[in-house]
Amino acid sequence: MMVIYVVTTGGTIEKAYSEQKGTVANLDSKIDRYLRLLRLPDSGVRIVQLMNIDSLEMTDSGRVQILGTVKALLPEQAPIVITHGTDTMIQTGLYLQRALPELKVPIVLTGAMTPLGFEGSDGLQNLTESLFAVRILAPGVYVVMHGQLFPVDRVKKDHTLARFVPTGQESA
Repeated sequence: MMVIYVVTTGGTIEKAYSEQKGTVANLDSKIDRYLRLLRLPDSGVRIVQLMNIDSLEMTDSGRVQILGTVKALLPEQAPIVITHGTDTMIQTGLYLQRALPELKVPIVLTGAMTPLGFEGSDGLQNLTESLFAVRILAPGVYVVMHGQLFPVDRVKKDHTLARFVPTGQESA
């Protein structure tokens, strides 16, 4: 059985609707509830709930926390999926890539444009694809979103298209 770590940091994928406030916010982690919906017979998925913030609140100290968690997991030589908000996902991925030049496992960052549980959410698809991708990828840092895989240093978020595209392919 392959162990895969899922490190949760928040972002849209984890947002929930607050009836009291009438807003969508990061309230509590819900990745574990959605992982239970998946059939993963040959995977031992272990969740590490690190933080639950909007990616626009991600700071260098948050990235240092993510790096520390990843470094603590690396001796197990298990692939890692990091759920993250899409607005600063690439910055975090590049930070990890620079800090971990000798990776021996793949690290995949993923998230969602629409929260898990909302109609039309892409969260479960992205999470499922990420769990598959880390099983077959070479060591390195990647972004997996919407059926696409990108090395973290060759991708941009296109806000107009609401998706990730290869560097140099953004809409005008």
